[in-house]
Amino acid sequence: MGSFSLIHWVILILVVMLLFGRGRISDLMGDFAKGINSFKKGLAEGETPPAGTPGVPPQVTTTVTPAVSPTVGPVVEDTRR
Repeated sequence: MGSFSLIHWVILILVVMLLFGRGRISDLMGDFAKGINSFKKGLAEGETPPAGTPGVPPQVTTTVTPAVSPTVGPVVEDTRR
């Protein structure tokens, strides 16, 4: 009941072709392919290091801060006995 038969798919494709025409569907698919290629190109550009310093690894600087113990308040003796 929930699935389409072959004749349903054929009718659906014919209606889509009549509404949009062959040229518009072709243009949409071409634009979709261009978008995917642009996305892949953007990913590839993001992974390459900048061309300004070839072969030189970046310098890593680290700073060490001394460990500080929490401040303890004044010691108060318990006078309750």
